[in-house]
Amino acid sequence: MKSPRTKLRRLPKRGAHDRETIDAILDEAMVCHLGFVHDGKPAVIPTLHARVGDEVLIHGSAASRAQRALATGIDVCLTATLIDGLVLARSAFHHSVNYRSVVLYGTARPLTETEELEKALEAFTEKLVPGRWADVRWPSRKELKGTSALALPIVEGSAKVRTGPPIDDDEDHALDTWAGVVPMRVETLEPEPDPLLREGIAPPQYVSSLVS
Repeated sequence: MKSPRTKLRRLPKRGAHDRETIDAILDEAMVCHLGFVHDGKPAVIPTLHARVGDEVLIHGSAASRAQRALATGIDVCLTATLIDGLVLARSAFHHSVNYRSVVLYGTARPLTETEELEKALEAFTEKLVPGRWADVRWPSRKELKGTSALALPIVEGSAKVRTGPPIDDDEDHALDTWAGVVPMRVETLEPEPDPLLREGIAPPQYVSSLVS
């Protein structure tokens, strides 16, 4: 996983290159961002992703210029970030956030076979709500044709994690300023049924169990 591009130069003690840490962050994060340069123009695109084994699958539309560009084999940087808390220090300079992040580098291969695309859509669906794929109508040929998916191998990357309280200068500990951490989390609320949902269809257990 280590390379000159993934070497952590600032606060390297917060870094990690092991797959267990990297995989856990990729699996929990719901959205990733793709950075690349095409025709001399830099771009950063948010999208859904799902890790399957040693690859990260990237969701998109067949009409997407970004997906078409990435499918040509240009370098891509994928990032995913989780925010765990606001870190409030006694000084403005030392304010921060507790976070977990991953950066991957590489080239993505397009998934072109029908079976590959179906498996990718299953992975995206199950990443959002485990158990959902078995309940929904599977994609038609037309829908598969309009779908784009890429696979980025997890071979060059790193994770970075900040935890714990603020790190103030010793002389600031005497200030009459509250300091500490405000924990944060993604909260799932009660499901809201589609207005067009037929009567008598209750949320399945795998949806009800998502409520925090």
